[in-house]
Amino acid sequence: MDPLTALAVALGSAWGSGINLYATVLVLGGLDAFGVVDLPDSMAPLSSTWVLAAAALLYFVEFFADKIPGVDSVWDMIHTFIRIPAGALLAAGAAGGLDFLPEDLQTVAGLVGGGAIAAGTHAAKAGTRAVINASPEPFTNWGMSLFEDVLVFGGLALAVFNPFVFVIGLGLFLLLLIWLVPKIWRGIIRFFRGFKEPETLRRPGAGFQSTTAQATGDWAPPDGSKTGGTEIAERPGGDADFFADDKKAGD
Repeated sequence: MDPLTALAVALGSAWGSGINLYATVLVLGGLDAFGVVDLPDSMAPLSSTWVLAAAALLYFVEFFADKIPGVDSVWDMIHTFIRIPAGALLAAGAAGGLDFLPEDLQTVAGLVGGGAIAAGTHAAKAGTRAVINASPEPFTNWGMSLFEDVLVFGGLALAVFNPFVFVIGLGLFLLLLIWLVPKIWRGIIRFFRGFKEPETLRRPGAGFQSTTAQATGDWAPPDGSKTGGTEIAERPGGDADFFADDKKAGD
């Protein structure tokens, strides 16, 4: 494996693991098992029949779990502790093909860089799906799940057969990720804040109105009655009482 392909496979394995680990193992292990690509010796276990069978079974489970709103978020939460370490290990194994680097540096670069990329793609996937789950219809969720599967299979194939294009595309993807992750995070915060303040979800601006009302000192009658429209009950001792007393004094 030439250095450029090794670099693309290292980056691609970390990137793919953050989205769908089992699809990543199936693609890389399957290509190596059929002799399409020669992975570094440290990645040889991926082409084992047992590893491929286990990856296929888990991919089958994830394929359906990932398309059920709510279940997919729980699945992502659990896989936070699986995808990121696995992505780092796969990247470190693929970095063994970078012969121009010392062996120790290959491992460190693979673990650190691969872990960071896997963490970024996993955060983007999990966060996006959590925001999408706020929608009552399931079709967006299904479409996003299928798109992720196609993206992993296509991206890894590109990493093997056209590594230069993949590296450029991954760089653009990471730039998009840097821009997108903060927006996803703010969307998640707004979503969960809605459970604490559901009135703000039903009536946009309700929180502002209530705050304004408190600031101006609006008063409601102690009997709990409500005024209609936009009228506000007068406070005892307010402006109306002041002018009434003034009128009596004039008389």
